[in-house]
Amino acid sequence: MRSLVKFFSLTFILSWTLWIAAAFILQKTASPTSAQTPISGLPFLMGTFAPALVALLLTAQAEGRSGTLALLRRVIQFPQGGRWYVFAVAYFALVKLTVALLYRVATGAWPAFGHIPVYLLMIAIVVSTPVQAGEEIGWRGYALPRLARHLGLAPASLLLGVIWASWHLPFFFIPGSDNSGQSFPVYLLAVTALSIPMAWLYWRTNGSLLLTMLMHSAINNTAGIVASSASTTSPFSLRTSLVAWLTAAVLWLFAVYFLIRMRRATLQRDTNSVNEVSSNDRPARATVAMK
Repeated sequence: MRSLVKFFSLTFILSWTLWIAAAFILQKTASPTSAQTPISGLPFLMGTFAPALVALLLTAQAEGRSGTLALLRRVIQFPQGGRWYVFAVAYFALVKLTVALLYRVATGAWPAFGHIPVYLLMIAIVVSTPVQAGEEIGWRGYALPRLARHLGLAPASLLLGVIWASWHLPFFFIPGSDNSGQSFPVYLLAVTALSIPMAWLYWRTNGSLLLTMLMHSAINNTAGIVASSASTTSPFSLRTSLVAWLTAAVLWLFAVYFLIRMRRATLQRDTNSVNEVSSNDRPARATVAMK
């Protein structure tokens, strides 16, 4: 547990320091309506890579070059089976389309849809996938296996989701960021629910960070299919758009399934083996043992 406390502490300190500095500096040099917003600076980008940098540093200290290379190899680990790639790309888009249908049922009208062509979305997902290594090496590559060894995979995915969402908190106070004007409590619910299928995907693909990076990229780029409009002046308000609440609700509806599938799974120390009781969800090429 000591390594996890160190990882989360260093990640939060490094990221938040850089983001707060970026917001302060860029707020002095650019108006909130100009093209140069607080999220456009180098300190912001460096902050988003803090989870990976801290994870690699701690891995190098504890396991040396071999452990560091093993962690990095999972970034280019291509699982067999097209269904995993389809799941990673389509999951959040399916959630958003379900939200649109529920919105129609509840209000009698369709929500505002994004107008970006599908082919551009696909290009954006592919292009931005490598950038997600800055987070995924830390969250799913380093923290999730260690949390799972102590708690089990399902509880670990829940706790990691809360921590992952909380890491984004400064953005709710930075004008011009995607989270400005949004409700953090609702965001916390949504991101925690997203952490669950991402942990399931990581488990089922033998620890492939490439797939969680792809899913992370797809989530970011398909959120605008049915966007949640900025509708609150306080980041901690529960008064936000119906789309935001429906998105959180649908995410949790789907997440329950994955929690059930993972309820007795644990990741082994090498992160490529799995202990489980159920034989219904066996990851390819994993070592399966009875608990």
